[in-house]
Amino acid sequence: MNVNEMKAAACAAIDANADKIIALGESIFEEPELGYKEFKTAAKVQAALDELGLQHQDGVAVTGILTPLKGRDHKAHLAIMGELDAVVAAGHRCADPVTGAAHACGHFAQAASVVGAAYGLTAPGVMENLDGDITLMHVPAEEFVELAYRKSLIEQGTVKLLGGKQEFIRLGVFDDVDMMIMQHTRTTENEDSPAEIKADAGGTGMGFVGKMIQYIGKASHAAAPHMGINALKAAQLGLAGIDANRETFQDKDSIRVHPIITKGGDLVNVVPDDVRIETYVRGLSVDAVLDASAKVDRALQAGAYALGAQCIITELPGYIIPYESQELKDVVYENLKYVFGEDKVKRNGGGGSTDASDVSVLIPTVHMNIGGARGIGHSNDYEIACPEYAYLNAAKSLVCTAIDLLANGAEKALYVKENFKPYMTKEEYLTKWCHLEPGKDF
Repeated sequence: MNVNEMKAAACAAIDANADKIIALGESIFEEPELGYKEFKTAAKVQAALDELGLQHQDGVAVTGILTPLKGRDHKAHLAIMGELDAVVAAGHRCADPVTGAAHACGHFAQAASVVGAAYGLTAPGVMENLDGDITLMHVPAEEFVELAYRKSLIEQGTVKLLGGKQEFIRLGVFDDVDMMIMQHTRTTENEDSPAEIKADAGGTGMGFVGKMIQYIGKASHAAAPHMGINALKAAQLGLAGIDANRETFQDKDSIRVHPIITKGGDLVNVVPDDVRIETYVRGLSVDAVLDASAKVDRALQAGAYALGAQCIITELPGYIIPYESQELKDVVYENLKYVFGEDKVKRNGGGGSTDASDVSVLIPTVHMNIGGARGIGHSNDYEIACPEYAYLNAAKSLVCTAIDLLANGAEKALYVKENFKPYMTKEEYLTKWCHLEPGKDF
């Protein structure tokens, strides 16, 4: 079979199993779980893989799943990835009543589309005519939320890093992988959305560091505040200090700082002595993020100093700034045009903060955007409006790109690999960005 025949066979297999793929995505959507807790979600994916007769490794980084597919030769190794976890949107119609988790970010469609890719790749005549291997990856914990819970997992030794792909890197999952592709569901079906654009091949995004802040004061009766040290007042001054710094953030760096107070005190009639804050510091370059991060720390500490409180700042390695492979992006873009039609796609698109960027500094990575949703991401009204785009065309885009890369002696994959210069080595990434110790943490 030639490339076009393989693509046609793979897409036909996806269409033939459309109801199963969509049903899987909708089932995950209705039972959202937060990061490193996606046990029901993983079980649903595992059942779908079992029905296909595929062997898979489960429990990778708690809930992750690896599904290897072998080609006729092994000249290159491609990862196709989707995510498992939800975000918090407590007012969503499918929100978990206890955790507030809701699939308001498209990860349910990612998980289903990777299973859809499995249907396409296992169609007769596909894998047996490819000259490279593929590993389907379902990864946990992309959303950088519930930081205290994830920190407890680190303290227990369950994981070492907060993000699922970060943990995959540490565990060596990518050690023999040459490149990775994935997709993210975008809101293209709103009334004010540009109807002609339904997909893009990804673009630059933001990186960030996370912070957990604790202000420690001295409790006293609220009627005698002179006997206490008000940690909440100290926190308010610290937050005001951050706001006073905002005009120093340059437009070109797109710095974003958005703290939340997760604990403001214990009782109304007690001067607060334990106040907790979580925040990110986002930006478009490593240097800009680190510079802004230092200003934020200084402001937070100044609030404590003014009141005589203590401020303890725990720095958390967030997600790094993406590093694009233009050669891989070219292949993705051509296959988006193949699936959607040239008038419905563009090469460059927007990006956000994601641990896919952490993979991108090590191996060629494309995080494409596929339409089909309506509403606002991370909000209560996020829904799939066009299942054909969000589930089926997403799966087809992944599969057709894989076929293009690994057909004909894997010539396109080898070209991508040869033209990629990593931004960091694995050891540099884990030590300099993630602050891990060689020999102890990896």
